[in-house]
Amino acid sequence: MPLFHVSISANDPEGVAAFLAEVMGGQSLPFPPFPDCWIAFSAEDDGTAIEVYPTTHVLKAGAAQVACNIEEPTTAPTFVHVALASVLPRETLLSMASRNGWSARTCNRGPFECVEIWIEDRLLIEALDDAMQLNYRTHMNAANWAEMFGLSM
Repeated sequence: MPLFHVSISANDPEGVAAFLAEVMGGQSLPFPPFPDCWIAFSAEDDGTAIEVYPTTHVLKAGAAQVACNIEEPTTAPTFVHVALASVLPRETLLSMASRNGWSARTCNRGPFECVEIWIEDRLLIEALDDAMQLNYRTHMNAANWAEMFGLSM
């Protein structure tokens, strides 16, 4: 079951969406439903996307559907993060993050490795190159998780 899309916030939504589109081998476009927002599509163009909102935008339950409120910017780090499949090798991912002045490093999470990229040094993106994706798909499942932590299923 795929995750279709996720929304994040950034100080520079256009630049962050362009960065994420490059990581996923896709393209970024404006996101007209809400002002000043962008969306990054993956290379497969199968609907997999990341919506990027300004840090001033907050989604709330509206009367009939989701509403976007404009509030004071939120720039604090967040526990929310996403792991992305990338078409690029880890060295390129690290270089791209450095080019933007963001912290990045290769990390071992136990059942998988990833390139840890700190978007605007506040939001974690775990990018996985081809080898990392294969390892993730092999090891990151309920049975292996239960075994790794001694849990019963």
